[in-house]
Amino acid sequence: MKRILDIILVVLFTLIFAIPMLLLCIVQKILLGSPIFFHQERIGHQGRPFYIHKFRTMKPGKEPDAQRITYWGKFLRSTSLDELPELWNVFIGEMSFVGPRPLPTSYKNRYTPEQNRRHQVLPGITGWAQVNGRNNITWAKQFELDCWYVDKQSIMLDLKVLFLTISAVLQRKNINETDQATRSEFLGNE
Repeated sequence: MKRILDIILVVLFTLIFAIPMLLLCIVQKILLGSPIFFHQERIGHQGRPFYIHKFRTMKPGKEPDAQRITYWGKFLRSTSLDELPELWNVFIGEMSFVGPRPLPTSYKNRYTPEQNRRHQVLPGITGWAQVNGRNNITWAKQFELDCWYVDKQSIMLDLKVLFLTISAVLQRKNINETDQATRSEFLGNE
């Protein structure tokens, strides 16, 4: 049932956002140049790696994120428009609309066995942790919320998360960690 809901939503979102995505690509090309998209290997279902696709929000380079993120990138992140290319990940079954957010593969060996349970389900574009603090909660709290979702997942919970996500996006809150340009790296548990 969850997969059917994902496919219905992908088709619906693609129809709604096809022209806006094309316009975003044009603006992206003008303001940031190539590449338009950001691809990064993330940890997926059962710990399998996959590549997530997003609109690029930073200039290339080795400087800290705060120096590389652009005004356009901040706008894309605050509106969550940078996430639209993840519809492809949902369409091909690497992600779901709702589930724990996929994190970089460099984090793979940093989880406790409890935290690693977050990979028992498909990662999501949005999730229980995103509607309960997003990037402005501790890593420990995020993993606690992710595991709670794994234990309680249902279609009704997914619908609740989707509606709460709309509210969170419209309010543009908890986009970044307090006093950070993005979010600090998860270094594991001391």
